[in-house]
Amino acid sequence: MSRIDYEKIAHSDEYKALKKERNSFILPITLFFVVATLLFPFLTGYTTFLNNIAFWNISWAWIYSLMLFIMVWTLVMLYMNKAKTFDKKAERIIEKYKGDTK
Repeated sequence: MSRIDYEKIAHSDEYKALKKERNSFILPITLFFVVATLLFPFLTGYTTFLNNIAFWNISWAWIYSLMLFIMVWTLVMLYMNKAKTFDKKAERIIEKYKGDTK
């Protein structure tokens, strides 16, 4: 069994670049999710904008809530696809430092 020097990996430029890339992807979608999700109860509780009829007998509140559902599924799919690339890069970094005892 080969030994992996995780301390060395944590200080490597490759790992730092991977962390920076991952964080620059996760932070914007997390902020978007939180703002869009928290905006819904604010708009329904403190304004009457979403009470207006959009079409037929459907209010904007129903459309907004449906869009939140679609947003969650879309963000999950985006993250899962991007996470695969992050995992591959992490595996390459680990392979590089596997058994390296220098």
